[in-house]
Amino acid sequence: ELYESKYPEVTVINATVTGGSGVNAKAVLKTRMLGGDPPDAFQVHAGQELIGTWVVAQRMEDLTWLFEEEGWFEVFPDDLFDLLSTEEGIWSVPVNIHRSNVLYFIPENLERWGVEAPGTWDEFLEIAPKLMNQGVIPMSLGENWTATHLWESVALSELGPDKYGDLWNGELSWTSPEVVGVWELFGEILEYTNPDAPSLSWQQATDMIVEGQAAFNIMGDWASGYLSVTLNVQPVTGYGWAASPGTEGMFMALSDSFGLPMGSPNRDNTIAWLKTIGGLDGQDSFNPLKGSISARIDSDLTKYDLYLQSAASDYQTGQIVGSLAHGVVANERFMNDFATVMDIFLA
Repeated sequence: ELYESKYPEVTVINATVTGGSGVNAKAVLKTRMLGGDPPDAFQVHAGQELIGTWVVAQRMEDLTWLFEEEGWFEVFPDDLFDLLSTEEGIWSVPVNIHRSNVLYFIPENLERWGVEAPGTWDEFLEIAPKLMNQGVIPMSLGENWTATHLWESVALSELGPDKYGDLWNGELSWTSPEVVGVWELFGEILEYTNPDAPSLSWQQATDMIVEGQAAFNIMGDWASGYLSVTLNVQPVTGYGWAASPGTEGMFMALSDSFGLPMGSPNRDNTIAWLKTIGGLDGQDSFNPLKGSISARIDSDLTKYDLYLQSAASDYQTGQIVGSLAHGVVANERFMNDFATVMDIFLA
């Protein structure tokens, strides 16, 4: 609506492809990009989901000039540029930021069970048997990708942000003692998850903490929107949150973003779209509705709820790293292979 109000002469065609958790959309995009019929723009996770697929194939325009023209180097955090860029350029405009490493719980339930939210995995493993003895699942889990989502938080806690980054730039071996230790700890944590996890969606895993079947769940902060809007469980008064164990001061980020394909048929209109979504009005109009935070550090936080205000504060002060499960640090081929490894590990 904001874009259409600024550019009433432009007709926006929403070419959304539904179904298949994005698989169908990616198939259509591949056909169009390789067939010489690129869309003017497309939504993609910022980072390697875009860079490792379409940037390396030389199908995207460098947007460094746009960031300079719009003054965005001053309003986006420095760490974010590490996720958006290569040495050759900046490849997409982030419309939002979600946080991956969030531990969710219901404070009233924890008080009844006599436990507190763990700040480390050692603390979690200490209180997990106490919860099990009361018939409570310590950590709820869903289908395969939610296990990868949990794994990346474990990896960040064990490796720290620098070595976690080294893992994705090839400087830390997957067979190193540190990474083997991540898998060993992950295996210990899985012993305290629900056995029906492969059959559950992330929403159903979240439901388990609300219904008192489980104590904790680690999920991206879209779960906050699900809790407050769908389930009417409000932040602070209904649900609690913390950085996943061992990741205080770290912000594992993912971002919905848009780039500029080579050969965009309506290039000027697309640039206007990118300016709109990267602008202050665009970000503060969209994100409170989406349940995400602005990628900018100059947003009006009074427009955001209590959880999002907390997330924005952590985003602006914490060390930002990229998510594996959501396409920031690894390309699609790696993510598919990792999903296979995870299936084997979980079997």
